[in-house]
Amino acid sequence: MNDRPNAWVRVYRFYRDGFREMTLGRTLWALILIKLFIMFFILRLFFFPDFLGGFETEDQKNDYVMEQLLNFKPQ
Repeated sequence: MNDRPNAWVRVYRFYRDGFREMTLGRTLWALILIKLFIMFFILRLFFFPDFLGGFETEDQKNDYVMEQLLNFKPQ
């Protein structure tokens, strides 16, 4: 039989060992995660209001979106 681990195990070990040996990379990954948090959670709260939150059913939401799409007038 083949004593070589399958591809998934080798890929996992490659990344595991690479992340263990990082020094500057950990700081960069921390910055990336902080940036993603800001983009997806903080900015969403302020710049993307929930227009459909006031509707109770999916049909009401669908009707509102359809009305907005059909009545759209570009400026």
